[in-house]
Amino acid sequence: MSTEPKPKPTRKAYRNRRFLESIDARPLRILAEYLEPKTRFGRYRVEDTIVFMGSARIVSREAAEKHLAKAGAGDLGGAREMVKMSRYYEAARELSRRLTEWSKGLDKASRRFVVCTGGGPGIMEAANLGASEARGLNVGLRISIPLPEFRNRYITKALDFDFHYFFMRKFWFVYLAKAVIVFPGGFGTLDELFELLTLVQTRKLRKHLPIVLFGEDFWRRAVDFDALVRHGTISPDDVGLVYRTDSVDDAFAFVTAELTRHAMDRPGPRL
Repeated sequence: MSTEPKPKPTRKAYRNRRFLESIDARPLRILAEYLEPKTRFGRYRVEDTIVFMGSARIVSREAAEKHLAKAGAGDLGGAREMVKMSRYYEAARELSRRLTEWSKGLDKASRRFVVCTGGGPGIMEAANLGASEARGLNVGLRISIPLPEFRNRYITKALDFDFHYFFMRKFWFVYLAKAVIVFPGGFGTLDELFELLTLVQTRKLRKHLPIVLFGEDFWRRAVDFDALVRHGTISPDDVGLVYRTDSVDDAFAFVTAELTRHAMDRPGPRL
């Protein structure tokens, strides 16, 4: 009878959680945030998207009016501003619903121009809600950050993603996008907008990508593109990289016309 010690069972690397969560395995985690979404998009035949961006802090008209009704004298100004800004929530909801209904009338063999958001509250919730009201698939690209967890219940469950890396989340925003609609927002929205503008300006994005700034007064005050032209830091032509409007009808007509002209016969990248 052999007295040699039995070899210890080996642990397969792909089952070694300690390794997978280590610094050395970071490339694997990054790759997973590319391959796993790629698999799901392919399974559900999502060819390309219309991306909605905007503040997580803008609430529905109903929620804003309830807050105003309960507001004390010291909070009336903020509550009234919340009601004023709620029009963007309702506009995002309506525009998303109409675009989803339009896209559902296209090629049945694939799913074109699916509404996609950052998966959070505010404008993101409004767009996912509008798409769900039109009974359309919609995407949520959530990011894990140290804030109280929010679950956007209007995202199609199979297309509800949770990213660790901001840059991989941004990749999926841009990679499938055929149009982007940007509502009023804060640092995150501005970051996403200017990264898109940089990609278009430098022609790193070769596809035609219409970018709509919804809310003319807000965007005129938040970003003075004309001042950038006056100071010579952008060219006058760069101002034309965005289309500005306050109208759901106008935004719908512009986006559908652009997609019909430039993207209808150019489905998204093969997944």
